[in-house]
Amino acid sequence: MTTTVGARAKAREAGVTFPAAWLTLLGLAEAVCVVALWRFFVRGERGQLLDTVALEGNAIGQDRVDGLATTVLNAVSLASLAVATIVVAVIALARGRVLLTLVVTAFVATANVVTQVLKHGLYRPEFGIDPERAAAGNSFPSGHATVAMSVVIALVLVLPPRMRGVAAVVGAGYAAVAGIATMSLGWHRPSDVAGAMLVVGGCAALAGLLLVLAQGRDARVKSDDAHPLAVALLVITSVVLVAVSAAAFWWTDGVATTPVDEVGRRTLLTAYAGAAASIAGVTAGVTALTLAAVHRVVPWRTG
Repeated sequence: MTTTVGARAKAREAGVTFPAAWLTLLGLAEAVCVVALWRFFVRGERGQLLDTVALEGNAIGQDRVDGLATTVLNAVSLASLAVATIVVAVIALARGRVLLTLVVTAFVATANVVTQVLKHGLYRPEFGIDPERAAAGNSFPSGHATVAMSVVIALVLVLPPRMRGVAAVVGAGYAAVAGIATMSLGWHRPSDVAGAMLVVGGCAALAGLLLVLAQGRDARVKSDDAHPLAVALLVITSVVLVAVSAAAFWWTDGVATTPVDEVGRRTLLTAYAGAAASIAGVTAGVTALTLAAVHRVVPWRTG
């Protein structure tokens, strides 16, 4: 009997230690990726050139997407964030999850505050590549993308298990469209959006860590609450899109030259398509990593 009780205690302890270690590493990895993006695309001349070439590609066919992009981004504002946060809190409270309500609300606020602090605190050197936009100062990471992505991740965390998979896939699509829309309208460079998605992912990992540690050994997890098919779909999508993006940027890097206004139409289109693929790929990847852990972060029963 003693052996059985000891084995159960060890299993419960492992149920806390492994997720906590995974979420810690995940948060650190996403933070490192944010720093890497900033150093290359914001602080580096070569990165600024690639970012600007991709952004300039938005002029190709812009008339066809302006209406949709504007409609999508009109729904992304501080007011909509406040409403969405209230909805998320109501869903969590309706499920009887007070701790989840507090942590997820704090997560949404933290992700958006971190983005604004970084945007106003980071330095963007001027290399003469994009002087008109440079006058506006640093734009990394994107506030609009952070709003959209933080709401999506918050919904994945608070929705009942049976709805999480669909919500994650649909939500990732919505966040990716919102992120690409900011680039299509010329509001943000591709790295701004990718950086925002990773900021949200890092904050989500921190929120998950707090939930796991607070629930402790009493949490009861159902393996049926995991969504392997949705996770696999998002992971495969992410890998394919990031690979396409890498190939597009590699090709662009080989033919693009300064000044940007001398870059050919084919190069602009390739860079723009690659940037859109990178935004969607990073969004899918961050969502997949969150969904893969959510059944343990938000268990079936906490006591």
